[in-house]
Amino acid sequence: MSHARPAALIFDLDGTLVDTAPDLAHATNALRTHHGLAPLPYEAIRAQVSNGGSALVELALGLAPSHADHGEARRYLLETYGRNIAVHSRVFPGLTPLLEAWDRTQRPWGIVTNKPRAYAAPLVEALGLTHGVLLAADDLPLNKPDPAPLLEAARRLGVAPGDCWYIGDHLRDMQAAQAAGMHAVAVRYGYISDEATPDTWPVDRWFETPESLTQALWPGEDEAACRPG
Repeated sequence: MSHARPAALIFDLDGTLVDTAPDLAHATNALRTHHGLAPLPYEAIRAQVSNGGSALVELALGLAPSHADHGEARRYLLETYGRNIAVHSRVFPGLTPLLEAWDRTQRPWGIVTNKPRAYAAPLVEALGLTHGVLLAADDLPLNKPDPAPLLEAARRLGVAPGDCWYIGDHLRDMQAAQAAGMHAVAVRYGYISDEATPDTWPVDRWFETPESLTQALWPGEDEAACRPG
């Protein structure tokens, strides 16, 4: 098939579909405040969001996962985040017309994330996303970069893996997509750290902005239905 209009879309969650960095930054700086430290700049935290809670603890306190105090600090961060799961988080605005058009035409789409279900499900519910499938970190034995959750998402959506785009902002997303036989689509607007080398990722297609992704998938036809309300 032509990848210009895939049969299904599967999104990574944090930094790809939803801008969760503001609420995760709040939790990270709350952890620093708890330890008597000054807040970190937002951009420093944003770049680490896709690396998970342990990376945010290490950023906030300098505690490696092997440190005796790391686990307790991570629990504090995640409990704080869990109480503020969707205060400032939102779907990247440029993707809203795409999701509206995809839903209106009953095209299948879903979410595969390494975020635990305890945080992913309430976030998605709070944002009112009408996804066909949500697979979180603890739903299957294996997580990205293993292709298993992507393949399971395609199965639940009733679409062949080769007819899916998997869209993400991390190397593990692209590795999982390639291993699953999906079109590997990376977004530069996501949470890409300074240490990352995205130009070396196994990517089929890049998008710089949410708007350019929407335009590629829904290029002007039925614009009234695609226009944000």
